[in-house]
Amino acid sequence: MPQQKTFWHLLPQRRMPTEYEVVTSKLLLNTREGYTGRRFELDVPLQPWYAKYQQGSLLTCSNWENFRDPRETTYSKYTDLQMQKEIFVDGILEEIESTGYDRELSAQWIEMLDDLAVPLRYPGHAFMMIAAYIGQIAPCGRITVAAALQASDEARRVERLAYRIRQIQLTFPEFGLDGKNRWELGQRWQPLRRFVEQLLVTYDWGEAFVVLNLILKPMVDELFMKHVGDLALGQNDHLLGQIFYSLNEDCQWHRDWSRALVQTLTADNPSNNKIIQNWIKQWRPRALEAVDAFADLFESKPLGQGDTLFHNLTGKIDDFGAECLQNMALERI
Repeated sequence: MPQQKTFWHLLPQRRMPTEYEVVTSKLLLNTREGYTGRRFELDVPLQPWYAKYQQGSLLTCSNWENFRDPRETTYSKYTDLQMQKEIFVDGILEEIESTGYDRELSAQWIEMLDDLAVPLRYPGHAFMMIAAYIGQIAPCGRITVAAALQASDEARRVERLAYRIRQIQLTFPEFGLDGKNRWELGQRWQPLRRFVEQLLVTYDWGEAFVVLNLILKPMVDELFMKHVGDLALGQNDHLLGQIFYSLNEDCQWHRDWSRALVQTLTADNPSNNKIIQNWIKQWRPRALEAVDAFADLFESKPLGQGDTLFHNLTGKIDDFGAECLQNMALERI
């Protein structure tokens, strides 16, 4: 009797499957895509949770395997990509330590970083948890892989922020000591904190995916990774800008695979578009409110390009988020 190939389910393609296809197809054993054709081998307490929040999600698809990450990211490919990025960031951090870079930063900029960068670790950690949950309960192995690697990217962002905070503390010992208090009680952080805490208890995997990856994350990523990076240039902190620009490359991939998933969903079942639009209508105004709370820190600040000054932060973030939605044939509200 001939031995069954590990990629038996890909044989109808009549070609050698790619590495991505082999390691992401028919991956899950808690859905009908796995080897057994059953959702769970045993009647375990977790089964009703998956029945309600995975199989019972409003988002539906006749064949989840039609989704493909446009980067076709596998674990080995991911580690190779991230190794190069980490080498780049490590070089920047080593330069900061070896040159006494932080001693040249202004007290005004250090105060702004204390308010902008230090508390960012907390929503960053929440983003990691939500992405991990989406991956855990997703109905398809390819979504699980993408979401799990996105969670790893979020952990990278938190770790790099923490490292940079500690570097600054060696020159400014009081820096960052009240980051948790600012996150929990600081006025400008409260709209974002409320949003994140509500999202942490949004258990429908489809709604969690839409709210995080289509609504909140593009705005928050653009605010901090792009605009704080730009602001750093105007404060003669070009190395922080480079670190944030590197982290922003991760965010770009998160938007890319999310767009591919939305396109798969709407092509398979046009009613998914209406469901997603309803979630956008419900959640997006609060995401914009969370971004707007930071606008006063940016207005009329130099951007390091002659006399160019920062203006209309909220409008820029709103337009960026709307463009991301438009690329998926969705509307802002």
